[in-house]
Amino acid sequence: MPATHSPASSRVWLFDLDDTLHDASTASLPHLHVSFGEYIQTHLGLSKAESDALRRRYWLRYGATLLGLVRHHGVRPAHFLHHTHLLPGLEARVRGHGADLAALARLPGRKVILTNAPAAYAWRVLKALGIQRWFDGVLSIEDMHMFGALRPKPDARMLRHVAARLGVPASCCVLVEDTLVHQKAARRVGMQTVWMQRWSRAAHAERAQGPAFKPGRPPYVDRRVCGLLELLRSA
Repeated sequence: MPATHSPASSRVWLFDLDDTLHDASTASLPHLHVSFGEYIQTHLGLSKAESDALRRRYWLRYGATLLGLVRHHGVRPAHFLHHTHLLPGLEARVRGHGADLAALARLPGRKVILTNAPAAYAWRVLKALGIQRWFDGVLSIEDMHMFGALRPKPDARMLRHVAARLGVPASCCVLVEDTLVHQKAARRVGMQTVWMQRWSRAAHAERAQGPAFKPGRPPYVDRRVCGLLELLRSA
């Protein structure tokens, strides 16, 4: 990671949640795919096939299904987020990695969750992991409104606003995230970027194929890590 001009104590770590701090691909994402589909079928009167196609189309166009539903169907964000994130039994499925969770306690600087998920869900996951005390706050999708519109990651204007809200220049912020398009936007506004891959397919492939396997790292990514313990080396 490039050196920052600010001391470690003034650095702000912006942590994504799903597939960054826990294995969301097991705990929640399959269940969310179902609940999103059921919501769209119920409230828009579509078949399952039509719902799946619409959900994918809005994801590809806007980066979030919800944005398409709000813009084209008048869906109320709070209603959608509440009903799709009920997720009974979530806490029993949440799984983190012990070394990652321990590293958070030792990482200097402020630590904030920055997630496109709703706040209630984020706090449930953090509490299930037992790490809520290590974070100075949660910035959830409910906090990502600008100019009267919802603007979740990867909206660059929202990311600039986040830095201003935290009272630091963007260069003092480090986005730790599994989604590359979000990191690309963060780099555009001057943030540092860490591509976290413990729970990603690329990380699984590397562990399976050994140290000779070296997937690429885009130029807008400062560091690619497979565990949060690696962040302590540059903190």
